[in-house]
Amino acid sequence: MDIVIRPAAPGEHAELGEITAQAYLGDGLLDFGEPDTYLGELRDVGKRAAAAEVLVAVADGTLLGGVTFVPGPGPMADIAEPGEAEMRMLAVSPAHRGRGAGEALVRACADRARTLGRRRMVLSTQRTMHSAHRVYERLGFTRAPGRDWNPLPELDDIMLLVYELTL
Repeated sequence: MDIVIRPAAPGEHAELGEITAQAYLGDGLLDFGEPDTYLGELRDVGKRAAAAEVLVAVADGTLLGGVTFVPGPGPMADIAEPGEAEMRMLAVSPAHRGRGAGEALVRACADRARTLGRRRMVLSTQRTMHSAHRVYERLGFTRAPGRDWNPLPELDDIMLLVYELTL
């Protein structure tokens, strides 16, 4: 199966939004479950595409998953500093995992960052995303614990881990 990574077409936004939302829900990654306000952000691919680059993984005409590539600091960046690109909202449909789509999306983001002359690629991840951590580490990302952060400071137990890749 050949996986193609390309920009998301507007007609794919709703499907990718649902893949992303269901992946996060199914993996228990939303602290508040179905009522979690972040669920709306995950589904709103059009909003992401207006402020960043949304890439999809496709094989045999099937949308496998996607990622948001943020070329630098701006409205979609959580942690990117000048000279850095950021990767966000990586998700692969549970039915299509294990085929290399996630890794292909991460590689595409790193390649895009290199093309743009960025010195580093950064991402935030939850402590429980162990299979994602293995992919990041296999591709050369290292932990940057000094950059870990809490998106909801009023809640003590939500801490995102930061990984970075020197390009």
